[in-house]
Amino acid sequence: MEKIVVVDDEQQFRKRLIRAFQKRGYEVYGAADVDEAMAVIHEVRPAMAVVDLRMPGKSGLELVRSALAECPEIRIVILTGYGSIATATEAIRLGAAYYLPKPADVDDILAAFAKGGAEPAAESKDIETPSLARAEWEHINRVLTDCDGNISAAAKRLNVHRRTLQRKLHKYPPGQ
Repeated sequence: MEKIVVVDDEQQFRKRLIRAFQKRGYEVYGAADVDEAMAVIHEVRPAMAVVDLRMPGKSGLELVRSALAECPEIRIVILTGYGSIATATEAIRLGAAYYLPKPADVDDILAAFAKGGAEPAAESKDIETPSLARAEWEHINRVLTDCDGNISAAAKRLNVHRRTLQRKLHKYPPGQ
Protein backbone atom coordinates (compact mmCIF):
# COMPACT_ATOMS: atom_id res chain seq x y z
CA MET A 1 0.00 0.00 0.00
CA GLU A 2 1.51 3.33 -1.09
CA LYS A 3 1.74 6.06 1.52
CA ILE A 4 0.70 9.62 0.79
CA VAL A 5 0.57 12.79 2.88
CA VAL A 6 -2.02 15.49 2.18
CA VAL A 7 -0.95 18.93 3.38
CA ASP A 8 -3.60 21.65 3.32
CA ASP A 9 -4.67 24.22 5.91
CA GLU A 10 -8.32 23.95 4.81
CA GLN A 11 -9.57 21.13 7.03
CA GLN A 12 -12.65 20.23 4.96
CA PHE A 13 -10.69 19.98 1.71
CA ARG A 14 -7.92 17.97 3.40
CA LYS A 15 -10.43 15.50 4.91
CA ARG A 16 -12.18 15.08 1.56
CA LEU A 17 -8.91 14.28 -0.20
CA ILE A 18 -7.86 11.89 2.56
CA ARG A 19 -11.14 9.95 2.27
CA ALA A 20 -10.89 9.82 -1.52
CA PHE A 21 -7.30 8.52 -1.44
CA GLN A 22 -8.25 5.93 1.20
CA LYS A 23 -11.09 4.68 -1.04
CA ARG A 24 -8.49 4.14 -3.76
CA GLY A 25 -6.34 2.00 -1.47
CA TYR A 26 -3.70 4.44 -0.26
CA GLU A 27 -2.39 4.75 3.28
CA VAL A 28 -3.05 8.45 3.88
CA TYR A 29 -1.72 10.93 6.44
CA GLY A 30 -2.93 14.50 6.86
CA ALA A 31 -1.14 17.66 7.94
CA ALA A 32 -2.38 21.22 8.35
CA ASP A 33 0.98 22.98 7.99
CA VAL A 34 4.62 22.55 7.05
CA ASP A 35 5.79 21.52 10.53
CA GLU A 36 3.15 18.76 10.84
CA ALA A 37 3.98 17.59 7.33
CA MET A 38 7.71 17.38 8.05
CA ALA A 39 7.01 15.32 11.18
CA VAL A 40 4.92 12.89 9.09
CA ILE A 41 7.54 12.76 6.33
CA HIS A 42 10.32 12.11 8.84
CA GLU A 43 8.38 9.33 10.60
CA VAL A 44 6.45 7.66 7.77
CA ARG A 45 8.58 8.32 4.64
CA PRO A 46 5.60 8.53 2.24
CA ALA A 47 6.05 7.95 -1.49
CA MET A 48 3.88 10.96 -2.42
CA ALA A 49 2.75 14.32 -1.05
CA VAL A 50 -0.06 16.63 -2.10
CA VAL A 51 0.83 20.12 -0.89
CA ASP A 52 -1.16 23.35 -0.79
CA LEU A 53 0.94 26.30 -1.92
CA ARG A 54 -0.44 28.92 0.46
CA MET A 55 -0.68 28.08 4.14
CA PRO A 56 -0.31 30.14 7.31
CA GLY A 57 3.35 30.34 8.29
CA LYS A 58 5.66 28.56 5.89
CA SER A 59 4.57 28.08 2.28
CA GLY A 60 4.21 24.91 0.25
CA LEU A 61 7.38 25.84 -1.67
CA GLU A 62 9.36 25.72 1.58
CA LEU A 63 7.84 22.30 2.25
CA VAL A 64 8.94 21.05 -1.18
CA ARG A 65 12.52 22.08 -0.41
CA SER A 66 12.52 20.56 3.10
CA ALA A 67 10.66 17.36 2.13
CA LEU A 68 13.04 16.57 -0.72
CA ALA A 69 16.03 17.21 1.55
CA GLU A 70 14.57 14.78 4.13
CA CYS A 71 13.19 12.20 1.70
CA PRO A 72 14.67 12.60 -1.83
CA GLU A 73 12.46 9.87 -3.35
CA ILE A 74 9.16 11.59 -2.44
CA ARG A 75 7.04 12.82 -5.35
CA ILE A 76 5.18 16.07 -4.72
CA VAL A 77 2.19 17.68 -6.43
CA ILE A 78 1.50 21.32 -5.56
CA LEU A 79 -2.13 22.53 -5.38
CA THR A 80 -3.16 26.15 -5.28
CA GLY A 81 -6.14 28.39 -5.72
CA TYR A 82 -3.78 31.18 -6.76
CA GLY A 83 -2.17 29.75 -9.89
CA SER A 84 0.50 31.65 -11.75
CA ILE A 85 3.22 30.65 -14.16
CA ALA A 86 5.89 32.09 -11.84
CA THR A 87 4.92 29.93 -8.85
CA ALA A 88 4.43 26.88 -11.07
CA THR A 89 7.92 27.34 -12.49
CA GLU A 90 9.39 27.82 -9.01
CA ALA A 91 7.62 24.70 -7.68
CA ILE A 92 8.96 22.58 -10.55
CA ARG A 93 12.44 24.09 -10.20
CA LEU A 94 12.45 23.10 -6.52
CA GLY A 95 11.59 19.51 -7.40
CA ALA A 96 7.78 19.20 -7.36
CA ALA A 97 6.52 16.61 -9.84
CA TYR A 98 3.56 18.72 -10.94
CA TYR A 99 1.47 21.82 -10.23
CA LEU A 100 -2.36 21.86 -10.26
CA PRO A 101 -4.90 24.66 -9.77
CA LYS A 102 -7.68 24.17 -7.22
CA PRO A 103 -10.26 22.82 -7.27
CA ALA A 104 -8.62 19.51 -8.14
CA ASP A 105 -10.00 16.09 -7.35
CA VAL A 106 -8.13 12.88 -6.59
CA ASP A 107 -8.27 11.72 -10.21
CA ASP A 108 -6.59 14.98 -11.32
CA ILE A 109 -3.93 14.54 -8.64
CA LEU A 110 -3.24 10.90 -9.53
CA ALA A 111 -2.99 11.87 -13.21
CA ALA A 112 -0.47 14.57 -12.23
CA PHE A 113 1.61 12.00 -10.32
CA ALA A 114 1.47 9.73 -13.39
CA LYS A 115 2.65 12.56 -15.66
CA GLY A 116 5.56 13.27 -13.35
CA GLY A 117 7.93 15.70 -14.99
CA ALA A 118 6.11 15.83 -18.35
CA GLU A 119 6.58 19.53 -19.14
CA PRO A 120 4.16 21.01 -16.57
CA ALA A 121 5.48 24.51 -17.25
CA ALA A 122 4.13 24.31 -20.81
CA GLU A 123 0.74 23.15 -19.57
CA SER A 124 0.59 25.81 -16.87
CA LYS A 125 -0.37 28.31 -19.61
CA ASP A 126 -3.70 26.49 -19.77
CA ILE A 127 -4.49 27.30 -16.14
CA GLU A 128 -7.71 29.24 -16.14
CA THR A 129 -7.70 32.43 -14.20
CA PRO A 130 -10.63 32.30 -11.80
CA SER A 131 -13.43 34.78 -12.37
CA LEU A 132 -13.69 37.75 -10.06
CA ALA A 133 -16.77 36.20 -8.44
CA ARG A 134 -14.89 32.92 -7.85
CA ALA A 135 -11.86 34.74 -6.40
CA GLU A 136 -14.17 36.69 -4.09
CA TRP A 137 -15.96 33.52 -2.96
CA GLU A 138 -12.63 31.75 -2.24
CA HIS A 139 -11.31 34.77 -0.34
CA ILE A 140 -14.47 34.99 1.77
CA ASN A 141 -14.19 31.30 2.65
CA ARG A 142 -10.51 31.63 3.57
CA VAL A 143 -11.26 34.55 5.87
CA LEU A 144 -14.19 32.65 7.39
CA THR A 145 -11.88 29.67 8.00
CA ASP A 146 -9.30 31.98 9.60
CA CYS A 147 -12.08 33.20 11.91
CA ASP A 148 -13.03 29.62 12.86
CA GLY A 149 -16.42 29.96 11.16
CA ASN A 150 -17.42 33.07 13.11
CA ILE A 151 -19.55 35.09 10.66
CA SER A 152 -19.43 38.31 12.70
CA ALA A 153 -15.63 38.23 12.99
CA ALA A 154 -15.24 37.42 9.28
CA ALA A 155 -17.65 40.23 8.32
CA LYS A 156 -15.63 42.66 10.42
CA ARG A 157 -12.35 41.54 8.79
CA LEU A 158 -13.91 41.83 5.32
CA ASN A 159 -15.46 45.19 6.18
CA VAL A 160 -18.97 44.10 5.13
CA HIS A 161 -22.23 43.84 7.00
CA ARG A 162 -22.86 40.45 8.62
CA ARG A 163 -26.11 39.93 6.68
CA THR A 164 -24.39 40.70 3.38
CA LEU A 165 -21.75 38.11 4.19
CA GLN A 166 -24.43 35.56 5.10
CA ARG A 167 -26.18 36.12 1.75
CA LYS A 168 -22.90 35.63 -0.12
CA LEU A 169 -22.18 32.43 1.80
CA HIS A 170 -25.58 30.93 0.98
CA LYS A 171 -24.84 31.16 -2.74
CA TYR A 172 -23.18 28.25 -4.50
CA PRO A 173 -19.57 28.83 -5.48
CA PRO A 174 -19.37 30.50 -8.88
CA GLY A 175 -17.71 28.63 -11.76
CA GLN A 176 -14.22 29.40 -12.89
